[in-house]
Amino acid sequence: MSGLQIATGMGRVERKYGIDLGWSAQTAAGRKAAEYEQFEATMRAEAARMSEFYEVFYCLENSIRRLASDILLEAEGADWWKSSRIDEKRISEPVAARRKKEIDSGITARSDKLIDYTTFGELSQIITDNWDLFEPVFSSKTAVSNVSNQLNLLRGPIAHCNPTDELEQDRLNLAVRSWFRLMS
Repeated sequence: MSGLQIATGMGRVERKYGIDLGWSAQTAAGRKAAEYEQFEATMRAEAARMSEFYEVFYCLENSIRRLASDILLEAEGADWWKSSRIDEKRISEPVAARRKKEIDSGITARSDKLIDYTTFGELSQIITDNWDLFEPVFSSKTAVSNVSNQLNLLRGPIAHCNPTDELEQDRLNLAVRSWFRLMS
């Protein structure tokens, strides 16, 4: 049996029984979740496992926001959000409502940039609505739409704190790779 097989097996035992066998140097030291012993160990372990997928989506979604912002800024200038490139009914108005609701609730606004209030679906819409600007970046408008839809479906359980099984995790990894493969 190889070291990788042993490590994989020990990882499965830890996840199944919600225990830490202490074999991995990657045990997260200083994590806040460790302070919440009132939560079951299995729930904390599941949350730690799912945090990897949240991290992937965080990076992906924010890299898409940055790409869209950069391209639209170059094409339309500093006021690109107010240009005709952003559909008022489908994007600007819902974003403004989300931002207002957040501000009115008394919590700290997440950002000064309105694009940071867009949903994943709205980001995809911005790209496909402005295909003339994004065509040099992506290989196919239809593929961008299809992969974005798949990513959006996979995003739901992750964003709403539900566990996913290994098949869905594989689908997520494949969909993220497909997204980057679409980029010319």
